Amino acid sequence: MPKFFKITLLTLSVAFVLFAFAGSNLRSVRADDDSAGAYRQINVYSEVLQRIQSDYVVDPNIDAVTNGALRGLLESLDSDSSYLSAADYKIYKAGPSGTAQVGLNVAKRFGYATIVSVLTDSPADKADLNDGDIIESIGATSTRDVPPALINLMLEGQPGTQVTLSVIRPQSATPDKITLTRAIVPMGATADTQYDNNSIVELKPSTIDKERVQEIEQRMKQMPKDGNHKILLDLRDVASGDVSQAIRLANFFLSNGTITTLEGQKFPKQTFAADPSVAINTTAPLAVLVNRGTAGPAEIVAAAIEGNHRGDLVGEKTFGEDVQLKTIELPEGAALILTVAKYEAPDGTVIEDAGITPTVEVASADESAAVDDDDEDDAPAATLTKAAPEPVPVAKPKMDDQLTKALDLLKLKS
Repeated sequence: MPKFFKITLLTLSVAFVLFAFAGSNLRSVRADDDSAGAYRQINVYSEVLQRIQSDYVVDPNIDAVTNGALRGLLESLDSDSSYLSAADYKIYKAGPSGTAQVGLNVAKRFGYATIVSVLTDSPADKADLNDGDIIESIGATSTRDVPPALINLMLEGQPGTQVTLSVIRPQSATPDKITLTRAIVPMGATADTQYDNNSIVELKPSTIDKERVQEIEQRMKQMPKDGNHKILLDLRDVASGDVSQAIRLANFFLSNGTITTLEGQKFPKQTFAADPSVAINTTAPLAVLVNRGTAGPAEIVAAAIEGNHRGDLVGEKTFGEDVQLKTIELPEGAALILTVAKYEAPDGTVIEDAGITPTVEVASADESAAVDDDDEDDAPAATLTKAAPEPVPVAKPKMDDQLTKALDLLKLKS
C-alpha cells in the first residue's frame, strides 16, 4: 500500500476514536468548542504522523506509532480506560490462560502497573510484595506498554507456571527481579475476632462478594441486642468484589441515606439509597479500617459509612478505583474500554479521582518502618560504627497502630 494512503487510513482511524471520545454526531456536526477542538487535534495528529513518516531518522513502524498514540490517548483519560489493538482485544476476549494467579490486585498508575493489594498467603505475599510497589515489567514486557485491561491477564496462568516481575519498591530506585510460581489462591472466609472481653467484634472479609457478605450478615444477626457490643469492619487490602454486594453490606449499617451514586456524561445518574428492610444494626458503635490497598467495592462501603456519619474511618487514604466501563468494538478488530461513569461518595466526591480520606489518619506499619530506616540513614556515621559484632536481635512482631487506634476509639463509645 502506498505510504500516502496508509497514513490517510491511519489518520481516519484516529479520527474515529476522537469522534467517539468527543461524542460527535457525524450526521449533524455542531460547531461548538468540543467539536472544533477535536477537529483541530485531528489535523495536528495528521501533521505529526506525516512528519514522523518523512523526517524521522529511519523508516518508522507506523502501525506501532499509531497504536502507541491511541493507547496514550485513552490512558490520559484515567487509569481504567484502554485502547486494545486487534491482537490485544483477541487476548482480552479469550480471558485468562489458566485458573492460577500470584495473588496481586493491580491497577495502572503513573504509567506503570502498581500493586493495589496483596492476597494473604499467596505467592506474592510470601515474596514480601506490598501495596504501592510498582511493577516495571512482567517478563520482558514493560507494563508501560501494556493496556490496563491486559495487566492482570498477564499475571494469571496454569498452576505451577512461573512469571518474573521487575519490581520497584517505594524506598528503592533499583528494580528487584522476583520470580513467582502461580498457584490457586482461595479467598478465605470472613475473619471474626473479638476484643475487650468480647464486646468488640472485628469482621474482616477477604473480598466483597456474595459469600463473604452473607457471612457478615449472619454474624451481625447473631450479635446480642443488649447495646453493649461494637463492630470493627476491617477493609484493609480489600480490593476486589461486586458493587451490588458492597451496597448491600453498607446497607446493613444504615436505615436511610445515600450509599453511593453513579454518574457520567451520557450515563443516566443512579442513586443507591439505603433500604430500611435490609438494615441489621444501625446503632452499634462502628469503626472501619482502611488503607491504600482498600479499593473498588470496599471504597463504596467505607464512603457510605463515613458520608452518613455512621462510624469512624481509621487508617490511610484509599486507592481510588470505582468506575463503570463500556467496551466499544472498532473496525479491523480493535476495541476501546472506556470509563462511562464513576461512583461517588454521598457528599459527591468522585471515588476514583480522590479516594476516601479517613476521619482518623494513622500510617501503616510499613510506612512507619520506612521512616525509621530513613532516620538511621541520616544518623552520624560514628553512631552507626560498632566495635564488635552484636547478636542478631530477635524479630519483634509488627505493631498494628491502625487496629490499636480503632479499638481505642470504640472503647470510648457506649
